[in-house]
Amino acid sequence: MSLAYKEIITGIVTLIGVTMLFSCQGNLNEIRELDIEGDAPQAIAEGINLKYTDSGRMVANLKSPKMMDFTNKEFPYREFPEGLELEIYDENNEKSTVTSDYGIIYDGTNLIDLQGNVVIFTADSMRLEASQLFWDQNINWIFTDKPNTIKFPNGALNEGEGFDANQNFGNFRSRTNVGVQIIKDDKPDE
Repeated sequence: MSLAYKEIITGIVTLIGVTMLFSCQGNLNEIRELDIEGDAPQAIAEGINLKYTDSGRMVANLKSPKMMDFTNKEFPYREFPEGLELEIYDENNEKSTVTSDYGIIYDGTNLIDLQGNVVIFTADSMRLEASQLFWDQNINWIFTDKPNTIKFPNGALNEGEGFDANQNFGNFRSRTNVGVQIIKDDKPDE
């Protein structure tokens, strides 16, 4: 075989190898673009049990069967498609519990959207039930436009559609309500 044929064959083999390399690189880039542009979360966590502490004191405990992390998106959020349970501890280590069938936390606005069988049970035995509830963490404000039921520790009952309240329910505004209110009469009998 002459030197010219060897150079031609070597050139053809090199050309085929380079073509295959660029072809593979193109497919790899296409796969990467599909992954980046897809709706897939950047991470999925299962069996979550996150404990939040402040100066050694337990502040909150978040439990969920599954969390999907979409914080790599333009409008970042974390989704809890199988529900969540949040235990919040006050300064006296008294626990309030929040549960829901679904939850989503929007990182950019610090808004939490809880949906499906939302129940808040406070340390002082108040129980709130709603189909949806929003919590604005920036201003510590809870609100909903959906039907809700609140059972107070003294036996009072409030059924309404929509309310706004600070997170400890010290400032509560109901939009429409029907219920039984317990009023204590401190006036001495005459």
